[in-house]
Amino acid sequence: MRIVALGGLGEVGRNMTVFEHAGKLLIVDCGVLFPEDQQPGVDLILPDFDYIKDRLDDVLAVILTHGHEDHIGAVPYLLRQRADIPLIGSQLTLALIEAKLKEHRIKPYTLSVKEGQTEQLGPFDCEFVAVNHSIPDALAVAIRTSAGTVLHTGDFKMDQLPLDGRITDLRAFARLGEEGIDLFMVDSTNADVPGFTTAERDIGPVLEAEFGRAERRVIVASFSSHVHRVQQVFDAASAHGRKVALVGRSMVRNMKIAADLGYLNIPRGVLVDLKDLGNLPDDQVVLMCTGSQGEPMAALSRMANQDHKIDIGDGDTVILASSLIPGNENSVFRVINGLMRLGANVIHKGTAKVHVSGHASAGELLYCYNIVKPRGVMPVHGETRHMLANAKLAEATGVAPENIVLADDGTVIDMVDGVSRIVGQVDCGLVFVDGSSVGAVTEADLKDRRILADEGFVSIFLAVDSTTGQVIAGPEIHARGVAEDDAVFDDIKPKIRAAVLDAHRGGGVDQHQLQQVVRRTIGRWAASKLRRRPMIVPIVVEV
Repeated sequence: MRIVALGGLGEVGRNMTVFEHAGKLLIVDCGVLFPEDQQPGVDLILPDFDYIKDRLDDVLAVILTHGHEDHIGAVPYLLRQRADIPLIGSQLTLALIEAKLKEHRIKPYTLSVKEGQTEQLGPFDCEFVAVNHSIPDALAVAIRTSAGTVLHTGDFKMDQLPLDGRITDLRAFARLGEEGIDLFMVDSTNADVPGFTTAERDIGPVLEAEFGRAERRVIVASFSSHVHRVQQVFDAASAHGRKVALVGRSMVRNMKIAADLGYLNIPRGVLVDLKDLGNLPDDQVVLMCTGSQGEPMAALSRMANQDHKIDIGDGDTVILASSLIPGNENSVFRVINGLMRLGANVIHKGTAKVHVSGHASAGELLYCYNIVKPRGVMPVHGETRHMLANAKLAEATGVAPENIVLADDGTVIDMVDGVSRIVGQVDCGLVFVDGSSVGAVTEADLKDRRILADEGFVSIFLAVDSTTGQVIAGPEIHARGVAEDDAVFDDIKPKIRAAVLDAHRGGGVDQHQLQQVVRRTIGRWAASKLRRRPMIVPIVVEV
């Protein structure tokens, strides 16, 4: 069996792993990664499908471990290439992806599965195992083949008192371990965090206390799929006689799905429509919104920028009920500062226990290794530091170092007779979604955008006599994003004329070469005079 991760290794997001056996492909998860500051204008980052684009007919199914965007968000883009790839997952997971696909006008083929269920998918025998996470209905999957058995945990933790009573099924882990797990693919996100992850149930009293102290409106920001957190907000609001309105399209959509399927219990009379809040006093209002990661277009960011119909004011309490995803720190702090500038009291994980992680910490991972006793281990889902910490935990429990596979996106792992080894690497880049374009934006484009953002833009127009090389019009120079007035470029204009004339006298220059002469001349001057390296666009017309 061949295993190739097309995302999710060395990063938190973009999870997608391809299993190949007997000429058939099985995919586990297909998620997105959210852009960082160094990727301006990018909406989403997808796994690189190039590895499988010529073999889409061999794909038997996509197994979705749970409904978070970093595991299901890229499914619409995969199904654009082949719409009838079956999707397999739990009831809630499939409901969330079906709603997303409806917006893309794709009707998928789906198979709903439950923990304890086994499905034969070509040469892959797949058994699904209940795991606890920060969204209901998460599943691990054991994949049995003639080459060996893999247990992929998906995202999980070992909360012993979950709100929905659905714990990680360690009995199934132990049974599979007795049967023999040749490769244990384990969530690494919290592997460098000692001890055990705090129980979700501990958040409820903290939220209730904050609701009790709040004098005016309470605005809670969380992931739009965090059903357990929204449940606790509803419970706290009910206890303090407040009404809850959902803000943000994805929040409204996901919570309606969760409520319709019975995963969210909304106390009678607590949920109100956003447009009805004007009839309620501020001390009876709770707003549940998106934007806990500082996403520019999310509701909370727009409130902080005063670009939303909800105006934040003195005495409002804003609770960020989430942790910081690596890379989002600046965006989140920008939102916090904006909210506090408007007079809000902002509460976040750094000031109160308003969030717990959905991922197993080191203590829980040690338990899993000791229960499963895997032959080999492959850390997944995490940055390099997380995966290395996870590998050390596996080694500490007795897994032989040579049986611990530390891979990157695109690394090719072959399992033969239950032994997994790295055998090569395939190209596996970042695929950027920018508006309606997918994959059209390149690193060169992003570099240009960063230059435009950091250094500004200078355009130069001039007309040159093609016979004499004399500049007969211009140069006209215009700058944008440069602090200095256009008049500052008067000093360089004679040098541009002289450089063009010298180049022409040298003979054999065309229009493109003259543009390069102009670009180099003004570029050197701007670097020395203005201490800037702006984007320079010269336009030379030969007359």
